[in-house]
Amino acid sequence: MSQLTLTKIRFRDGLWEGRIAGTGASGSMPVIEVRHLDRPVPDVALEGSETADEWSLTIPIPTEAIADGVQSFVIYDLTADTKIGDFTLICGELTGDDLRVEVELLRAELDMLKRAFRRHCVETQ
Repeated sequence: MSQLTLTKIRFRDGLWEGRIAGTGASGSMPVIEVRHLDRPVPDVALEGSETADEWSLTIPIPTEAIADGVQSFVIYDLTADTKIGDFTLICGELTGDDLRVEVELLRAELDMLKRAFRRHCVETQ
């Protein structure tokens, strides 16, 4: 069971930076994957810090993700197969209560469930 917590540090110059703390399912450095439009984001960096059980996470925003509309990024702990966080970019016209963000996050969660279900079906055959 993953007991990781994700804290945003900053978003600047096309890099989203955060800190992951806690103990992963294996007790060692977690295996992190960031997905955008159900595709892995390349060049995600996870580095250890001076503090035990803490890691610095750096996510470069792909240029194709900088577009009109809502762009959701979901951060997963692959060892425990759980979501540990997310963030959203909104470009173009902004509205006060935009449900598009929630719909994009639900879509990302559904994609994760589909992958898990397909993997389960393959493993049980």
